[in-house]
Parts: sequence; C-alpha cells; structure tokens
Amino acid sequence: QIDLVQSGGSSVEAGGSLKLSCTTNEDIYDYYYWSWFRQTPEKGREAIAAIGSYSGKTFYDNSVKGRFTASRDSTKTTLFLQMNNLQPEDTAMYYCAAGPGPWTSVSGYNFWGQGTQVTVSS
Repeated sequence: QIDLVQSGGSSVEAGGSLKLSCTTNEDIYDYYYWSWFRQTPEKGREAIAAIGSYSGKTFYDNSVKGRFTASRDSTKTTLFLQMNNLQPEDTAMYYCAAGPGPWTSVSGYNFWGQGTQVTVSS
C-alpha cells in the first residue's frame, strides 16, 4: 500500500509562487506515473504534471507548461510541484497521485494524496 502525504499549498497573490510536496512511504513502481492533478467544481479533476517513475521524464498540461515544474528528490520519495506566476485560474484543490496511467487519466491512478488547497487572489 502506497501512502501519499501532501504538504504545502496556501493563499498567494497573482504572480506569486508556491511549492507543493508529496511524500511516499513506499517506492513508486517503475512503470507508474507520479503525478499532480487539480480539481475545481467547474472543470473536475484534471492532470497537470507527471513524472515517469523509471524514466524521470516529465509531462505537462498546456495550461501550466512553462510556469509549473514537477520534480522529485534524489531518494525518489518526495515529489514536488514548483508553481510560478500563479494566476487566479490556478485556484483549485491539488492532489498528487501514483499509478500506471495514462498520465492524463484519473482512472489510471491507484493511490492519491489527501489534497491541498491553493488559492490565488487577483
């Protein structure tokens, strides 16, 4: 059983930055994606960034590309999401997740973090 525990998240003004963390108690399987999703009432839950557990290759949704960066620490036990130039439309509940994918599909994930709120004011 993989447990994912999130930290970070808060309120920030537009143009600001935040960094989210997601720590695992077990190794993420090599064939899994380790990803970030966000959820709003309007759009539901959508994938925004992912790292291939084996390859380390990163993937981004166009809405965050160039502003958000997914990374992990050298022990591969913590996933990060560095969010720069945040905008009000980035306001959402953010979740980390691990699973075989496809990386963009909610149904492709077996394990989820507890979620953390990010609020961006204009």
